[in-house]
Amino acid sequence: MPRAIWKGAVSFGLVNVPVRLYAATSEHDIRFHQVHRTDGGRVRMKRTCSICGEEISYDEVAKGYESPDGRLVVLSDDDLEELPVASGHEIDVLQFVPVDQVDPIMLSRPYYLEPESRAAKPYALLREALEETERMAVVKVALRQRESIAVLRVRDKAIVLQTMLWPDEIREADFEVLETDVDLRPQERKMAASLVESLAGDFHPEEFEDDYAVAVKKLVEARLEDAEAAPTSIAEEGAGGGKRGGEVVDLLTALQRSVERARGGSGSSGQAPAGVEEEKPAAKGTTARKSAAGKTTAKKTAGKKTASGKTTAKKTTAKSAPAKKTASRTRKSA
Repeated sequence: MPRAIWKGAVSFGLVNVPVRLYAATSEHDIRFHQVHRTDGGRVRMKRTCSICGEEISYDEVAKGYESPDGRLVVLSDDDLEELPVASGHEIDVLQFVPVDQVDPIMLSRPYYLEPESRAAKPYALLREALEETERMAVVKVALRQRESIAVLRVRDKAIVLQTMLWPDEIREADFEVLETDVDLRPQERKMAASLVESLAGDFHPEEFEDDYAVAVKKLVEARLEDAEAAPTSIAEEGAGGGKRGGEVVDLLTALQRSVERARGGSGSSGQAPAGVEEEKPAAKGTTARKSAAGKTTAKKTAGKKTASGKTTAKKTTAKSAPAKKTASRTRKSA
């Protein structure tokens, strides 16, 4: 583990648990520098004043706030130090709430809490109490001189402190299209439920891989070895509705093909799966909806396609290890 970024104590009732705080996540993205295309020289950003045009040093930089009407307020470090900012080293438990009452959209950055050696027992007591009651602890904590609301939750044997967004930082999904009434036919509902069931499973995040990051790493390694990297592309599979190979398919047909593909079928059968009634042909005088499945035969899927375009052969024995799922599968639309 890296160095602790904060030391303090969890306080609930008269119980005090000394802890150290560690970042629980780190991103695996490859970081690029901005360089001059012709000679590879690093591009340096200079701080210049938009009024006088002169380059200024960092100690001359102040914080400024511009109001909506264009007025500017400049705040110095002394001004900010006089603010009543929480700076204590205590994680104060405000209340214990049911887990399902915390909307995941509010959760922000996670941290691990490590107990001091003398606090192993009260730490374990708090952890077991959270698990047995299926609750989270809502707390207030000051990190980097800024007060945050957070929750304490259990992950394996560790207590995780996860900061949260304040309620006024959550935007509402104000989309006009969501207010319109959508007519969903029974056949479409049944087919969608059938598709969900055919792709149902337990979540094992280690089975997924970031294809883009892997491709970037291979490209960089190849250039370091002065070799030509093999081209990679993200395969686009038409598992959803809309245009696919030049033909237009309706929602019900797209769902049916998706179910057949998930079950290992050809995707070309004109028959609906069990429990789903086929649509009756249109009455005389009207144009019957033609099924795209009757016009073309979809290609048989021999295995899963990864985001790099490679096809993995389908496993035939129960002893074989599960094929690694890739980020491309999560990009398929229902």
